[in-house]
Amino acid sequence: MIAEERLQQLTDSAIGILKGMIAIPSESFKEERVADYLERNLKLCGLNVTRLHNNLLCHHKGSLEEYRNVQENRNLQGTCKLAAPLVMLCAHIDTVAPASSYSRDPYLPAEEDGRIYGLGSNDDGGCVVSMIEAFLHLGTIGSGENLLLVLSAEEERSGPKGMDAVVKHLASLGIAPDYAIVGEPTGLRAAIGERGLLVLDGLAEGVSGHAAREEGVNALYIALEDIARLRRHAFRKVSPLMGRVKLTVTQIEAGYAHNVVPDKCSFVVDIRPTERYSNEEIWRSLQKRVKSKLTPRKLTNRSSATPAGCKLLNIINKCGIESYVSPTTSDWMRIETPAIKIGPGESARSHKADEFICRSEIMAGIELYIKILKEIEKV
Repeated sequence: MIAEERLQQLTDSAIGILKGMIAIPSESFKEERVADYLERNLKLCGLNVTRLHNNLLCHHKGSLEEYRNVQENRNLQGTCKLAAPLVMLCAHIDTVAPASSYSRDPYLPAEEDGRIYGLGSNDDGGCVVSMIEAFLHLGTIGSGENLLLVLSAEEERSGPKGMDAVVKHLASLGIAPDYAIVGEPTGLRAAIGERGLLVLDGLAEGVSGHAAREEGVNALYIALEDIARLRRHAFRKVSPLMGRVKLTVTQIEAGYAHNVVPDKCSFVVDIRPTERYSNEEIWRSLQKRVKSKLTPRKLTNRSSATPAGCKLLNIINKCGIESYVSPTTSDWMRIETPAIKIGPGESARSHKADEFICRSEIMAGIELYIKILKEIEKV
């Protein structure tokens, strides 16, 4: 157990860093200044920091190139054996744009009644600073050499210079973490799965004509028939963790005048995949069932799940942590490493006006991260 006084010190430090983050606008693709701020702070703490675009990769000892994962035998600087599994801690430093309904300045950090207000405080600043403090604490007690802290950019927009770039960079260095902990506001529950996201733009094409003479081929009717087929379709493979793939048609648009048969009708399909299907598999399967053309907006937002039998599952059970399946996506989808998603704050507060996180949540987040990481060291 960590001493109460020490935990309070770590919490105060975390909130100080968080307030500094809030004061710097850091929407996706515009994270340079907040990355500069965090890089300075981390280097002042004595950490080795590698800057990759606006991502920060932090470690306690040696250069990043010296962190190698060679199956059972891992070496640091060729001499010191790393017995503990290599763990990547990751949280994102970017935010969405502030909601128009903010009643306070989103970039003015304020602490009131145990709450820290400001854009990005809950998503994902609370996880960022809690991970930083847990990482630093383990370093001060002679632990943490098996940890890699990644503070990523472009998460909210799934940008190419965010976690995708980090994963490619680590692979080029021969670094393959054994486990990952993805920091997102989960109420300190462990997400052991998260659904993916597949958005399809449907386009039905017909032939225009005069409605009074029943001319043409009505694209709206084609679309409606296809939508009915999509609604009736049952995905055969059922995930024991997440259940069935969810499919919902959310938008439709056709026509420009009451007396003209529409020759085009567009619609949008929102699909939440499970780990039993790839996004491409779902798209191609549905395309065979309809006349409309289905075009995926992106195929990379895949679902994720902690593998059955993974030691992370044993650890969260041992720590008494509740598990669940998350309905939201995160950087987890870009990581092949066995992982869980967990962090202080609540997902329901994310992307909303007057966002906040509680001091008590950050304190509990730091303590829990330390507890989990110490358990992983024993694996």
